[in-house]
Amino acid sequence: MIYFDTSFVTPLFRDEPGSRKVADFISRQVAGTLIVSKWVGVEFASMVSRSVRMGGLSNDAGRKLIQVYDATIAASFVVLVPNSYDYDLAQEYVANFATHLRAPDALHLAVAHNNGVEFVATLDEGMLAAAKKLKIPVRRVIR
Repeated sequence: MIYFDTSFVTPLFRDEPGSRKVADFISRQVAGTLIVSKWVGVEFASMVSRSVRMGGLSNDAGRKLIQVYDATIAASFVVLVPNSYDYDLAQEYVANFATHLRAPDALHLAVAHNNGVEFVATLDEGMLAAAKKLKIPVRRVIR
C-alpha cells in the first residue's frame, strides 16, 4: 500500500511539469494499493480555493475541479480518516523541532505510519527531509 500526499496527487488534476509522470506512476500500481487520507481532500480544496481567490480559476471551474477530484479519489483510492492517534503522533512529529516539519505534513506522515503503509509518495522536499530524520519510509518516486 502506498500513501499519496497532496503534493503527489495534485498534478493529476492540474497541468504541472510532473503531471504525466505522476499519472504514469499511479497507473502502474495495483488496484487497491493507492491510499490517501481525508486530509488530502482538505488540502486539495484549499489549493483550489486559493486559485479561485487569486483569479486563476473561476468559481465554476473550481467547483468542477473539486468534483473531479472527489470522483477520481472515490473510484481509485482507499481513503483513510485521521483519528486521535494520528493527531497525537502528528503532534509528536511537529514537536521534534529538528525535523522542521509543518503540521499538515506531520498529519500525512502520522496517518501513513499508523496504517502501516509501505511508503509515502511525495514531491515535497521538506517532507522527504523530515521523514528521513524520523526514519519514516517516504519516497520521491518521480523526478
